[in-house]
Amino acid sequence: MADIFGQAFDLLGAARKVFVPELRPREVGTITSVATGIAKISGLPGVAYEELIQFPGGLLGMAFNVDETEVGVVLMGEYWHLQAGDEVTRTGRVMDVVVGEALLGRVIDPLGRPLDGKGPVPAHERRPIERVAPHIMDRAAVTVPLQTGLKVIDALIPVGRGQRELILGDRQTGKTSIAIDTILNQRDQNVLCVYCSIGQRASAVAKAVATLRETGAMAYTVLVVTEGNDPPGLTYSAPYAATSVAEYFMEQGRDVLIVYDDLTSHARAYRELSLLLRRPPGREAFPGDIFYIHSRLLERATHLRQDLGGGSLTALPIIETEAQNISAYIPTNLISITDGQIYLSPSLFELGVLPAVDVGKSVSRVGGKAQHGAYRAVAGDLKLAYAQFVELETFARFGARLDDDTRKIIDHGERIRACLKQQERAPVAVAAQIAILLALTADLFAPVPLEQMTAAQSGVETAAATIPAEVQARFASADTLSDADRSLIVDLARQALVPFQPKPPPDPGA
Repeated sequence: MADIFGQAFDLLGAARKVFVPELRPREVGTITSVATGIAKISGLPGVAYEELIQFPGGLLGMAFNVDETEVGVVLMGEYWHLQAGDEVTRTGRVMDVVVGEALLGRVIDPLGRPLDGKGPVPAHERRPIERVAPHIMDRAAVTVPLQTGLKVIDALIPVGRGQRELILGDRQTGKTSIAIDTILNQRDQNVLCVYCSIGQRASAVAKAVATLRETGAMAYTVLVVTEGNDPPGLTYSAPYAATSVAEYFMEQGRDVLIVYDDLTSHARAYRELSLLLRRPPGREAFPGDIFYIHSRLLERATHLRQDLGGGSLTALPIIETEAQNISAYIPTNLISITDGQIYLSPSLFELGVLPAVDVGKSVSRVGGKAQHGAYRAVAGDLKLAYAQFVELETFARFGARLDDDTRKIIDHGERIRACLKQQERAPVAVAAQIAILLALTADLFAPVPLEQMTAAQSGVETAAATIPAEVQARFASADTLSDADRSLIVDLARQALVPFQPKPPPDPGA
């Protein structure tokens, strides 16, 4: 036994002799003041912008103001225990978030902490929340459609993979519903989704999560969530963290959809931080630099070249308008940053035209290039016909006498509007959309009474499911529909609409 202890002590002695203590410098700062969601620190001369700082109790903060004599730090959690005089230390890393396949189906906050009660997320890789957008030469043209499943958008305001399409409108006009329906329609489309909830009510977040779970959409979706009672620092960093999560999948060659719901709350959080940190107004803080804050976020959405994987990141930012004022400061900023906008009208919403998309004020700057050739050939003249109808409908309200041609345009436009109506959480497949649009073009809905249009559409959708697989394959590959394919679909739609044709009056002489 003595020999064993002797050998052990000899080994310990040899290890002690070769050990050379290493001195590591450690920067320590001191809290000088704490306010709502922020802290000011003296010391830390080498701290970098957006570097994470460790506070007592495990709380993290992000360096937001790096001044000559003090550092303004945005706090990322509960800060009630902090007080002036507490010591803080640098972490040596900028704010980052966990990324990877393990995030699919999870609900996290901007720091990567789980919010769904399923335990910690495996952190195989972390990425900074702020990253340089892909260079112009690394980008490819937007040519592949991102089908939303909403007829009014896919037909009139098409969205392509890699595009940035703004959704804006007043409160309670269905903006989030359009985004959620778009996520639901990506099932079996090989598109991953990231839903970023920015400062929303807890009940609204819970409803969105429940909807995605009930429909099975969580299998291909990541949720990055901050609620209305979270510190403004978390709310500000949420969309950047969500974009880093989405970029990981894009750089793997995947197609990704990201929804920012909504950037109004993000702008308010940034304004709150700017006021608390006493940033001078103008170019240095809100409102002067909100354009840069949002543009450096949305510029990260793109379609990469094939030699870089060919992945894409499609952004659907949501913004809230006040009293239908789309010419306000932040909405016009985002309109100029994005590749088009989908405007939701409160008046249409009140009339029951859902989704309440105002086609006249909505636009896609990618347009028909983001549609399949077959779809483009069918929907090409639809927007013009609908616009003519809207103008004539306004004129007809004055009680003017209308000629037969004008009455025909109005009747056709009423059926276009009826066909573009759609229930929430009921996306329509491409084949069914093409069948309905072809039936519209061929005036097959003309004899159908308006009150039966919903049932008539359902009949056409059911008939579209019987379109041969080889014809459906040509919807995505062909430049246009052949005459034979068009005739086949029109015949199927005509047969489906037979029960909805008005019966001829009985012959009095019979």
